[in-house]
Amino acid sequence: MKAAIISKYGPPEVLTIQEVAKPTPQKNEILVEVMTSAVNSGDARIRGANFPKGFGLLARLGLGIRGPRTKILGVSFSGIVAEVGSEVSEFKVGDEVFGMTGAKMGAYAQYLVVNSSKCVVHKPKQITHEEAAALPFGGTTALHFLQDKARLESGQKILINGASGSVGASAVQIAKYLGANVTGVCSSVNIDTVRSLGAEKLIDYTKENIYEGTEKYDVVMDTVGNISVKQGKSLLKPGGKLILIVAGLAELIMPGKDVITGTASEKKSDVELLGQLAASLKYKAVIDKVFPLDQIVEAHRYVDTGHKIGNVVLKIG
Repeated sequence: MKAAIISKYGPPEVLTIQEVAKPTPQKNEILVEVMTSAVNSGDARIRGANFPKGFGLLARLGLGIRGPRTKILGVSFSGIVAEVGSEVSEFKVGDEVFGMTGAKMGAYAQYLVVNSSKCVVHKPKQITHEEAAALPFGGTTALHFLQDKARLESGQKILINGASGSVGASAVQIAKYLGANVTGVCSSVNIDTVRSLGAEKLIDYTKENIYEGTEKYDVVMDTVGNISVKQGKSLLKPGGKLILIVAGLAELIMPGKDVITGTASEKKSDVELLGQLAASLKYKAVIDKVFPLDQIVEAHRYVDTGHKIGNVVLKIG
């Protein structure tokens, strides 16, 4: 099978398309023929070893010193079940599925194996493979931080910094789903997109300073990594919560009771919910560009610009 292989940490050019052996599912696994995957900011950070401040050594110890031990990146996928293990009952050959692979990665390939009890669910017929691959990364992150950690409630006010990226665009929609009043921070070219996702108020960071206003929020969510703890707290109401998606080691170790950091969990139930919301038109997969697998370098170059809107999708199958 064809797969995008990473040889070492570095620029997009470290990724090359190679022929590798097709994996074989174990008794509790399914083999998925991958139709689509997504290139997200997490993939790009791993590829370029651009880890949050203080995590450089720890990340390399966990992932690999000179390059990732796992040679095939990619955590979100959509595809068709090609083979099932002997103990799998939830899926059958021919089922359309989508989900996330977590730390195992492997979605930049024509086939991958997934534990059937983990983060993989049936794909609703109402959404395409492109849309399905774009749902999980930002969506599960938004659900983890807004619903599970911050416990965002109906009627509360939330400021989302970086509202047009994959996590930000998802967060705007999940916040609206939870009943919050959303203010999105983005550039002028993305204001219409973020408004269409449900943000009531927009702040163009190229023209306005978010710290000069008088508005205070129940929750402030920074998806970019350019809001400090001090700056974020200055925007909060008493008892408010600051969410730092790209937090450094210092923020992770000593966050304070009103600061939420850490790694988002990947739950099967969350992926299933995202599929249901998308099928019922209550959640939209925002797709900026679609690249074929053999243009993986170009896809990563585009993500590295930091100006993508929503998701970049890889068309594989």
